[in-house]
Amino acid sequence: MDEFSLNFPGGKKVEVIYGKHSVMTDQPLDNGGDDEAMAPFDLFMASILSCSGIFALSFLRKRNLNTEGLNIRMYPNWSEDEHRVVEVKMEVDTPADFPEKYRGALVNVLDACSVKRHLGQPPEFNIIIN
Repeated sequence: MDEFSLNFPGGKKVEVIYGKHSVMTDQPLDNGGDDEAMAPFDLFMASILSCSGIFALSFLRKRNLNTEGLNIRMYPNWSEDEHRVVEVKMEVDTPADFPEKYRGALVNVLDACSVKRHLGQPPEFNIIIN
């Protein structure tokens, strides 16, 4: 995998660069940012949803199923006591003609999302200070 790098363009903004792409993050107003982009944790949550979305879309396309109306909404349940998300609820809207026989398989596909799988088996982090 190539290198990820970052820039600090000002305030509490961070620009992450990977290859020819970049993503900007910022902090909310109540945390000293300008609220001009998602916060890093929000981007993490968005990566779970976008991964689930592409897995679902690919599942339907592979079976030549209609994709019109496919939508997923995600509701993270934040615990103030634990200061973390303790549950993530996803609601999937399937196309009107989605076959009942694929419901369980679609749940399995969403569970197989690469980003989500990393939560169950997190990588080892090696931090080197130069």
